[in-house]
Formats: sequence, C-alpha cells, structure tokens
Amino acid sequence: MQVDGAPLAWLLPPRCVVCGDRGMRGCDLCAGCRAALPWSPRACPRCALPLAQSGDCVDCATTASPLDAVHAAFAYAFPLDVLLPRLKFHVDFAAGRVLAGCLAERFAALPRPEALLPLPLHRSRLRQRGYDQALELARPLARALAVPLRTDLLQRCRATAAQTRLDADARRRNLQGAFAVRRHALLPAHVVLFDDVMTTGATLHAAAAALRAAGVARVEAWVCARVA
Repeated sequence: MQVDGAPLAWLLPPRCVVCGDRGMRGCDLCAGCRAALPWSPRACPRCALPLAQSGDCVDCATTASPLDAVHAAFAYAFPLDVLLPRLKFHVDFAAGRVLAGCLAERFAALPRPEALLPLPLHRSRLRQRGYDQALELARPLARALAVPLRTDLLQRCRATAAQTRLDADARRRNLQGAFAVRRHALLPAHVVLFDDVMTTGATLHAAAAALRAAGVARVEAWVCARVA
C-alpha cells in the first residue's frame, strides 16, 4: 500500500506467520522461527528420506523407481506441519508465500529442468477446495528460478480416496491409473514434478510412471517437505 508513491512498509511491518511476532525486513518470519526451520538434512538422493550417511536408502538400493532423484527442502516437522496444512486447508496464502521463498532458496543450486509440473488435483477435489496448493507453491518457485511452469502436460484423470489413512501398499493401489499425459502433448526430455508433502512417494511415483510411459527421459521430484 502506498500514499503519493511512498511505501508504507514502516507502518505495516511484516508479522511472523509462525508465532505472530515482528518479522524480519521483507520477510514474514521472525529471526527465531527462521532459525528453527527444519531444513532437510543428509538424505537419500532417490527418495529424500533422511539418512545418517550419504548414499541410497535400503529400499532405493533394491527397488527400481520411476524417479531419477527427489529433493526435499524440509523435514515434515514444526513449523512445516503447521504451515502446510494452513495453506492446504485454510487458504493461508501468507504461509504459502513464505514457503515458496524458502523453496527458491533451497533449490536454486539444482540443475534446471525444462519444465516444472505441479502435481494436479482431480477436478472434483479442485472444485471442493477452490485452489491447488501445489500450484500455489510451484508458481512463484518457477518464476524465481526461471523454469517454465507447465500445467498442460499431466492430468489427474481419476478421483482417488484420501491417502492419509492408507498404508504404503494401499496407497499404490489407490493411485493406479490416476494420472495420464495429455494427448498430443509435446513433452520435454527433463521434467521436475512438484508436490507439497512426500510421505511414501506413491503419488509422485504414479505421476512419474505416466510421464515415463509417454517418453520423458528424466523425471525428478522437488517437494516442500518429506515425512520421515
């Protein structure tokens, strides 16, 4: 907001989206909450599962994956376990803005793909929620990193049950045939899928498998937070 062209930031200082204290200059986080963010530690390069030492985790060392690599910005711990649900279920775009800035910082050094693909919601879920939280994070991330954002390549063609209460095997069965590449789409050779949270990876694997089957050579995933 401005009066006669003069910014009024000094009248409306940023507030920390976590604790409500005064935020740092140009940031909706205070110094304490910023320092407490659970940045992802050393992790498996294939699934982003935190590890004590470098290398693939046991599952990735023995099981093929349609994903070439997975990068997570954070562990799914406080305050991510508060901020992400606020974005996802309570239309808290201020939390999303803070997270998108952190994502751009974390992923800035990674090789750039030819396209960033936010995991799409099924149209019934989109109507119910009114917005797609993965897209709300991916749009500013793509802009900050100068990566083309593509929402026209992948579609969620089948509504699925909520994954929250399903085990790993049930999640995989639930997502069979859930994604499809749009007909006649000109596919890049290297794409990155984006999602807000990765738990077992079943959703990302299903989307990656559809892209692989359509001819994409390299599929990676970037996620905001990884559940250990």
